[in-house]
Amino acid sequence: VRMKDARITYRRRHSYRTKSNKVRPVKTPGGKLVARYITKSAKGPACGDCHKTLQGLKRLRPAQFSRLPKCKRTVARAYGGSRCASCVRDRILRAFIIEEQKIVKQVLMEKLRKSKN
Repeated sequence: VRMKDARITYRRRHSYRTKSNKVRPVKTPGGKLVARYITKSAKGPACGDCHKTLQGLKRLRPAQFSRLPKCKRTVARAYGGSRCASCVRDRILRAFIIEEQKIVKQVLMEKLRKSKN
């Protein structure tokens, strides 16, 4: 009997062949074929800006991920566990440049005021 042709019954009450109800036939030491349930593979946390997978964090299903301690869900950095390092760098640079532009604008306004007087 090939494993693909094996007719086995589900062991849980969910009776449809859906993504969440995948089974694999496994032979027990007693020689019986039983259904072994296959868990979904985890995608893992991704950056909210560029959608790349984040490094240094475990790839777990959402329920298991929420059960992890906080030190294993995040990275010790601003936006750690939410944004990747390059996106954080871009955010900091953007904020710095905007502040610099505001200062330059103020200086130019002061010069215009002095030139008018």
